Amino acid sequence: MATIGEVARYVRSKNAGPFTLTIEIFADTDEAYEKICRSGNIGAERIASIFNVDPASVEYYYLPNIKVLKISMPRRKIQGHKYERDMHQGQQYVSLLDIEL
Repeated sequence: MATIGEVARYVRSKNAGPFTLTIEIFADTDEAYEKICRSGNIGAERIASIFNVDPASVEYYYLPNIKVLKISMPRRKIQGHKYERDMHQGQQYVSLLDIEL
């Protein structure tokens, strides 16, 4: 079975303000986009367990015109908190790359 890292053209994470983390999964083809969006392995429960957030707070935005799936959730620590380890959340996407679709 293929992983997100193998199917996606590009995966990135970033802060969407001081309180929100957003992960964007880009696909090259409609087939890859559908495979990513229909995967049961990246549902709210799975994402919440990886990022230690409430599953009800995980939001999905489907952008078929540009073949992007956006996943947003609250950050564990607000941006600038003294215990924040990734100020811009740029490394958080790595946790998703090996998930099988």
